[in-house]
Amino acid sequence: MIITLKDGSTKEYAQPMSVYEIAKDISEGLARVATAGEVGGEVVDLRTVVDKDCHLNILTFDDEKGAGAFRHTTSHIMAQAIKRLYPNIKLAIGPSIADGFYYDVDSDTPLTADDLEKIEKEMKKIVKEDLAITRFTKSREDAIAYFKEKNEPYKVELIEDLPEDAEISFYQQGEFVDLCAGPHLMSTKPVKAFKLTSLAGAYWRGSEKNKMLTRIYGTSFTKKADLEAYLTRMEEAKKRDHRKLGKQLGLFMLRDEGPGFPFFLPNGMILKNTLLDYWREIHRKAGYVEISTPIMLSRHLWETSGHWDHYKENMYTTVIDDTDFAIKPMNCPGGILVYQSEPRSYRDLPLRMGELGLVHRHEKSGQLHGLMRVRCFTQDDAHIFMMPEQIRDEIKGVAKLIDEVYQLFGFKYHVELSTRPENSMGSDEDWEMATDALRGALDDLGRDYVVNEGDGAFYGPKIDFHLEDSIGRTWQCGTIQLDFQLPQRFECEYIGADGEKHRPIMIHRVAFGSIERFIGILIEHFAGAFPTWLSPEQVRVLPISDKYLDYANQVNAKLNDEGIRSSVDSRAEKIGYKIRDARLMKVPYMLIVGAKEEEQGLVSVRSRFAGDEGQTELASFLDSIKEEIRTRALRETVVVEEEKKEK
Repeated sequence: MIITLKDGSTKEYAQPMSVYEIAKDISEGLARVATAGEVGGEVVDLRTVVDKDCHLNILTFDDEKGAGAFRHTTSHIMAQAIKRLYPNIKLAIGPSIADGFYYDVDSDTPLTADDLEKIEKEMKKIVKEDLAITRFTKSREDAIAYFKEKNEPYKVELIEDLPEDAEISFYQQGEFVDLCAGPHLMSTKPVKAFKLTSLAGAYWRGSEKNKMLTRIYGTSFTKKADLEAYLTRMEEAKKRDHRKLGKQLGLFMLRDEGPGFPFFLPNGMILKNTLLDYWREIHRKAGYVEISTPIMLSRHLWETSGHWDHYKENMYTTVIDDTDFAIKPMNCPGGILVYQSEPRSYRDLPLRMGELGLVHRHEKSGQLHGLMRVRCFTQDDAHIFMMPEQIRDEIKGVAKLIDEVYQLFGFKYHVELSTRPENSMGSDEDWEMATDALRGALDDLGRDYVVNEGDGAFYGPKIDFHLEDSIGRTWQCGTIQLDFQLPQRFECEYIGADGEKHRPIMIHRVAFGSIERFIGILIEHFAGAFPTWLSPEQVRVLPISDKYLDYANQVNAKLNDEGIRSSVDSRAEKIGYKIRDARLMKVPYMLIVGAKEEEQGLVSVRSRFAGDEGQTELASFLDSIKEEIRTRALRETVVVEEEKKEK
């Protein structure tokens, strides 16, 4: 048999070989770090025997799927430790997730942080035991009987819901046996760096109608140093939590009267509007026109778009004049109605229409999370209608615009190209043309990208932009999606150069994604210390005492006249207190005024970036800050000596 490896090289074997044996044949070092294999696109155990020609990828912890197998094994080690310590606890599910794993359990007695410590200690024992992990299968009847005997009702329910012809596989390590599709490591020994991080409630199968279970979260790594770095990152993330900083900085609030519906406070509105002003500026320069479509439209429109059949459970609906209406979960159908509002010619194309549209989607209460997961948000949509030969250039234009946005905020990012899924619509020719256009645009731009085979939308391939924030977390924000289906469903047309009717191709794209979510990401990325151009309060004037309040007000008036967002701290507090408060509120600049400043018409400048910047004329400071705002410069925030002493 011939094995084709990831780099295109081949290996030939006369007899069947396990993935592990092939890895060992390639390199002893590779075999030591291998966690799983990928045969023909399917992730499998290292123990899986290969007996025919195939494409094989040896996965390690550095691969997302390889890390998944490693962490899935850790979740089983945790479940085994739980059953050793608390035999009456019932197990539900325990998958790997991004950056870790969890296991849902049903416990009569609430688990606490002390229990997590006990479980970790038992997990360490299991790792030291170096238990071999084996896989076997059972018939449906035997599998159900086994878990009924073990009093594991959640496992029984999972098996009963499997298709009749499904293979029911089990994994065993020592005395512990679990229902699982895998893959897993070959033994418990490699899992040496792990940490149980938190407890949470989770409804069985995500339904509020079911029992609330206890979810135990954890993470694991191959090296202790990587675990420690991750935990340090998570501690930093807690300090940057946008919900905490949003309250501290007066940006937004969430109330029980509107779960998932954020309230933006005055400072938050300044931040949001400044972002939207920037959005309008770059889109105007890029040749977009701005539109606004109704927040509620009739059922007929959503039936035509397909949302009524495929997305209705996430839509808010009502009845007006005996007709069903829905609050829009997406802006695109309204954009198509605008396109259809007048006859279009090939001379009108490409037509780039941007919309800052407020959309509503019903998210389950347990999934709501600050600004990151809400039920109403502003989507910075744009829809581009074009001819087939314009696709490549339009994709390049959108990619450049998204790059400009992310560079401005100091984000690194990577790009993924997702291709045709199995349940797609449209012809082979359309898909091939669209995918080649996306690939060609990325190649023209010299962009590195990862191909996600079969992960496109049902209506067309797409490019996703995954940005990395200042502490290494990734977020999927920007996307470019090609769509053949909506123009077809709505019978969109344009008159071509040949005088005949043609159907346009449509691009859906966002740069920020959800404005609310992007603000949440920015809060955590900058830890609330926004660049000066974006800061709700750019300058705070601090009089040393009430004697200099008149001069402070004069300075403040000049700043405001020049368009600088400034205020005066007129409280009868010591100057040290005022400085600390301004730092707590992340104000970029403090102008301290006293006798010398008033006599000479100066200001003493303290900044978030360099601490004490000395005295200067107000006009000079104005020139400097206005240029910083005009260029939207990023100055790095530093910890000045006073802050170090306070800490």
